[in-house]
Amino acid sequence: MTHVVDEPTSSSSSRPAVLTGSQWNALQALAGSLTASQALWASGYLFALSHVGTSAVAEAPPTDAPGPQTPTRTLTILYGSETGNSTALARALAGRAAALDLSPAIVDMAEYVPRRLKDEQDLLVITSTHGDGDPPQSAASFFEFLEGRKAPRLPHLRYAVLALGDSSYEHFCEAGNRLDRRLEGLGAAQICARVDCDVDFDAPAAAWTDTVLAALVSSSGDSDVAHAPQATSPLPAAPTIDRQHPLEVTVADNLVLTGRGSTKETRHIELSVDAGALTFSPGDALGVVVRNDPRLVRDLLDTLALSPDTPVTAAKRKTTLADALESDYEITTITPRFLDAWATLTSATDLKRLTAASAAAERAALQRTHHIVDVVRRYPAPGVAVDALLAALRPLTPRLYSIASSRTAIPDEVHLLVSVVRYTLHERERSGVASGHLADRCAPGDTLPVYVQANPHFRLPDDDVPIVMIGAGTGVAPYRAFLQEREARGARGRSWLVFGDRHFRTDFLYQTEWQDLLKRGVLTRMDVAFSRDGRDKAYVQHRLVEHAREIFAWLEDGAHVYVCGDASRMAPDVDEALTAIVECAGQRDRDAAVDYLRQLQHAHRYQRDVY
Repeated sequence: MTHVVDEPTSSSSSRPAVLTGSQWNALQALAGSLTASQALWASGYLFALSHVGTSAVAEAPPTDAPGPQTPTRTLTILYGSETGNSTALARALAGRAAALDLSPAIVDMAEYVPRRLKDEQDLLVITSTHGDGDPPQSAASFFEFLEGRKAPRLPHLRYAVLALGDSSYEHFCEAGNRLDRRLEGLGAAQICARVDCDVDFDAPAAAWTDTVLAALVSSSGDSDVAHAPQATSPLPAAPTIDRQHPLEVTVADNLVLTGRGSTKETRHIELSVDAGALTFSPGDALGVVVRNDPRLVRDLLDTLALSPDTPVTAAKRKTTLADALESDYEITTITPRFLDAWATLTSATDLKRLTAASAAAERAALQRTHHIVDVVRRYPAPGVAVDALLAALRPLTPRLYSIASSRTAIPDEVHLLVSVVRYTLHERERSGVASGHLADRCAPGDTLPVYVQANPHFRLPDDDVPIVMIGAGTGVAPYRAFLQEREARGARGRSWLVFGDRHFRTDFLYQTEWQDLLKRGVLTRMDVAFSRDGRDKAYVQHRLVEHAREIFAWLEDGAHVYVCGDASRMAPDVDEALTAIVECAGQRDRDAAVDYLRQLQHAHRYQRDVY
């Protein structure tokens, strides 16, 4: 468990330990001789060295050898991440900054002590946006402080913001916007203009990094930035498996878990992986590189009267138009990029009107009720050029699924729990891009490109610590991994699972496994809520309130609480239920109960993985 460390008491430790450029370069040179596990350890060690607010790292002993000049200004890289993209970008930025002898400290917003802000000099912020313009959950406390009345004036601070988001949402990159506005409002000065990135963030993020590092090096008195590495990654290990370099794995099994007559289709998918090929922990997600439905591609091409065999260049490779549309481009969701481009290509008055900022509600309605092919049919663009079509589309991005198995227990497999999205739109059967691919076009023996997306804010505690796991539907997936891991390690901590779904008979996912775990004492207790089995709907939050005294007793006994599932309804309802439990069973007023939960979050004892 990671503990937040308060302000250091010694002036000599007022800054976190950091790596100089020569130290970083030496470690990079060493990386080629490391095994995969050694490289992983070294990467974590480097991160610990530059991490504010975690356990102290001993300083290296002094040497007689002269080192690089100490930078005249301090530099902190602060990140807020929901799915890991901001984390990866921040670490890459830290590697390049260290190679320039800028001595960066890299900090997760969840670990940052906000009162340090008044002492910062140069601050680089990378943050994603979650939900309806909200910050990442792990960054909520930092935003609350910065936007609150206790935030200090920052006239001596210089800053730059890189914002990540998804342009298909109305409040695109709003978390980064909020930070930018607030820092400016507190008197800080921009190092360079904020950059807002869509899901295809690699190129704009790289350009922002180049700009901000050049500005920092220039202001430090070294105008020669030609030596600045332009694509240095912190401690590259061979081979790298990530979003840009996925691993091909084999589908071992693909089973429907829901029973006959269920109103949902939920699948258990097993992927065969060479032991050690993927490194992950319970709570992590698997990034799946998916493809569009070939039937949808044909439908779009037929509507546009374009040949599927037209040669194109996509994702830096030469291929056909049909293959590019299937594997490289988003062809369902209507994005602002597509809407702007199609309004220009067709000169359609209705579409042009929807691009205005004042038409947000109408634009959202169009996005909910139309796919790209529906707009193309409704507003034809005869003779549209292939290049114009591709320029209107954004890249198809991988989808993330919580891993439903433990690598300790099952080292050569990765399991997923997938809810398949199927519906009818404009008299045509549709399915989710990722869930349709996994359900319909991933038979045993097929291969699938994947990578691991770490989720450091959803982690098991020590083996003897009790845990309360709350989830609905596929939100139960990480808890299967949790319990497999605890059993494999012989953990003795108590565990309580609160699970909800629609019907007991058809939707009790992994029912026999939970019953077996209960029988063997791996799972201490389980409560269930099936919302459509009774006259009155019952959800997981109702079960929590029914057992308020026991839940509060577990909390007082040090239990860690986990919530996984729907972000729009289930997670807020569970949060409200937990607040009510602390009010009632803990005999506190509302403000004190809210503060109790906030303290649990600060201590990493209340963790959420919601979507």
